[in-house]
Amino acid sequence: MTLRDLPSVDRLINADDANDLIASYGRPLTLQALRVNLESARNAIQQGEAAPKEADLISKTQSTLQSWLLPSLKPVINATGVIIHTNLGRSPLSVAAQRAISEVASDYSSLEYDLERGARGSRDVHIERLLVRLTSAESALVVNNNAAAVLLVLTVLANEMEVIVSRTQLIEIGGGFRIPQIMEQSGAILREVGTTNRTHLNDFEGAVTDKSALILRAHHSNFKLVGFTTEPSLTELIDVGRQHDLPVLDDLGSGALLDTVEYGLGHEPMVQESVLEGAPLIAFSGDKLVGGPQAGIVVGEKALIDQLRKHPMARAVRPDKMSLAGLSATLNHYLMDEAPETVPVWMMIAASEDQMKSRAEEWKQQLGTGEVVSGRSTVGGGSLPEETLPTKLLALEARHPNEFADRLRQVDPPIIARVEDDRVVCDPRTVLPNQEERLLSGLRAVLGG
Repeated sequence: MTLRDLPSVDRLINADDANDLIASYGRPLTLQALRVNLESARNAIQQGEAAPKEADLISKTQSTLQSWLLPSLKPVINATGVIIHTNLGRSPLSVAAQRAISEVASDYSSLEYDLERGARGSRDVHIERLLVRLTSAESALVVNNNAAAVLLVLTVLANEMEVIVSRTQLIEIGGGFRIPQIMEQSGAILREVGTTNRTHLNDFEGAVTDKSALILRAHHSNFKLVGFTTEPSLTELIDVGRQHDLPVLDDLGSGALLDTVEYGLGHEPMVQESVLEGAPLIAFSGDKLVGGPQAGIVVGEKALIDQLRKHPMARAVRPDKMSLAGLSATLNHYLMDEAPETVPVWMMIAASEDQMKSRAEEWKQQLGTGEVVSGRSTVGGGSLPEETLPTKLLALEARHPNEFADRLRQVDPPIIARVEDDRVVCDPRTVLPNQEERLLSGLRAVLGG
């Protein structure tokens, strides 16, 4: 067999068997796939292999086209017990939020149109009124994530000026996000005070100069500071700021709108608490403990929010109509005092150990194998470090548990479980009720295999 035995790309594209490919994938993409497979065949022939038949080339081209168009972003079943799983898209949305996104995505919308005046409006109004009512802040602004919110504040209020921050709060969170690097990008100058474990109020007072523009308090988020430690309270920092006419930015990260203590967890700083203490600006995420789509939210004094809103960077980091629709629906759950029953993150946090036991026992019965054992779920997403919730797990024996977990990731939809004590375990807390049948189907397929 030689290279002459290969059909030309023109012959292949005009073959009867290629008509279905063209109808399904379009002529340009089909041509591209045919060329790729012809090139692969040429290389194989030069290595001494036989030339493929025309039908085989077209069949392989169909597989190539399918693989090219197969989405890599797809729904998965989270059986890890990590509620806000950053790698798995953080917070699943409520039914109302999903519906709101679908409605504005499928039609034109009043995104920047004032229906009463019949003239151009602002996309900010859709969320601001809800956040003001919910948090009691004077004003609010939404951008596309919390890192952007912090960057915007630093750029607008502290460019080429100093931002005073405790060394205990020079944090790094997932993806290499570091407070010092964000400051560098904003043009702000970092002014560290205190030591690694202890910072006092007089450290902040002594750092204030005519170059100072802002005081930053960054919530530790994904770690705890324990032992011989101290930090000034937010109220104390606000007092220093008022004495020197310096605004304080309270970067809360996760953005709890409900009291986590009521659910058997440690206290996560609440947005409403920071507003009550008088923080001029508070930044937090919309897709962590809030349980909405990805967003960065800034609430606080109107004069400062207006400065942020008017800056050119605000346009570069603004959210789209779908994020605003989903976030609006999510915030409505809080306003109507129904978040624990409707927002999936809080439904998972509020679920009892007995409920988890009942679901795990049902899974065991349905599968006819496994053992129900005690375990712990975590909140995740850089929230409530070291805080866990008691749960019940379905533990499955496997000769090679890591291989078993690998195979679970190959089913449709993929199942993400964890390996613990040489067994594969699934935590009901993070498996949505409408996913249970698909979970069991996937488990049966791998167990049967």
